[in-house]
Amino acid sequence: MIRVAIAAPSAVTRAGLEALLTSHPEFDVVGSGADLLAAASMRPDVVLAAVEIEELADAAETSAAPVVLLGSAGDPVWTEEALRLGARAVLPPDVAAGAIVTAVQAAAAGLAALDPRDLEVLLARAAHLHPPPETAALTARELEVLRMMAEGAANKNIAWKLGISEHTVKFHVASILGKLNAASRTEAVTTGIRKGLILI
Repeated sequence: MIRVAIAAPSAVTRAGLEALLTSHPEFDVVGSGADLLAAASMRPDVVLAAVEIEELADAAETSAAPVVLLGSAGDPVWTEEALRLGARAVLPPDVAAGAIVTAVQAAAAGLAALDPRDLEVLLARAAHLHPPPETAALTARELEVLRMMAEGAANKNIAWKLGISEHTVKFHVASILGKLNAASRTEAVTTGIRKGLILI
């Protein structure tokens, strides 16, 4: 059973949200209040709130309960600020009832929920601020080993063909995986082909 408190200045909004949650057997609505602090004081597992974003900062200091906030209106900047202030889920005010239920369940499980439009913008912004690292250049020997890996050759065969020890081949393979940010030989080969390092 997930204990939920509701916060909204509008009595009509509170009544609507309470009706929505009480219709689901997994929720126990422990109470509602006009502001976030009042709802947080009820010691719920999750607070479902339709309040101004400024209330988040005060509530974060007094309650550990995750907040599902309604009211982003598809504004990524507003959403980003709400997340920074401690909201676990941020949804537009016109969101479907089922999405509210799912967001409360996600918040109770320690997950986050966002409007897809906001998420797309935030992910694009994060990718722009933190671009993936450039691939380090492979040495001529590493390119040889990568080509043989693409042919399906095992370390022992690569060592024999290049006249080096199997231990040295393992060293080259590890270096290749690291430089290509690959988790496996297959991923390294795929990345190598995509970057034009090898042809098959």
